[in-house]
Amino acid sequence: MHAPSPSEKPVLSVFDFDGTLTHSDSFVPFLRFAFGKRIFTLKMLRLVLPTLRCFSRRLTRDELKEVLITTFLTGVEARWVEEKAKIFCSRYWAKMMRQEGLSAVEAEIDSGAEVTLCSASPELVLRPFTDRLGIKLIGTQLDVKDGILTGKISGNNCRCGQKIARLKHIYGDLSAYHLRAWGDSRGDYELLYAAQEPHWRHFHRNPAKYEKRRKQFSVR
Repeated sequence: MHAPSPSEKPVLSVFDFDGTLTHSDSFVPFLRFAFGKRIFTLKMLRLVLPTLRCFSRRLTRDELKEVLITTFLTGVEARWVEEKAKIFCSRYWAKMMRQEGLSAVEAEIDSGAEVTLCSASPELVLRPFTDRLGIKLIGTQLDVKDGILTGKISGNNCRCGQKIARLKHIYGDLSAYHLRAWGDSRGDYELLYAAQEPHWRHFHRNPAKYEKRRKQFSVR
């Protein structure tokens, strides 16, 4: 458990999800689970060219994600996704989650910190996980009309600078908090730079492997 913040400001503890609290990505495995292997494979074939364009930097990661969401979720009932997400969480929780990460979340809750998950994955998919963790959720929001997903993102993909923007929208001026943050990818850089206590790939094996990057976020 962390000690109280040196500044005595209220503590805001922010965890990334995919690759930080989990062993790998969650959204694509969720789509495979929800749609079944056959439909998933057929739809993923449509992503081949956009993925190649992304590798050649003719398409951004955010744009590729929008293509993925459009391909799979256009015209799908939001309630159906919610129900599939609950089953997915229940079935794959033990396999997906890092035990060290779960212990860290519990420790932050017990310390009295304000704890939230901040992820680029859709909130509809992550809600059962944060409900089970007992923490708040900030994620990518999907556009819904009359209960049906339009296949578009509402607002922006919640990664990089958007994580900070979303946190400010919810919590206000972040300088009013002692910020602790956990992340593992380029999408978490801005969050980690903003934190007084940044944790880079904190739950991964071989921590010495990431020491150089960890020191980068710790420089003030």
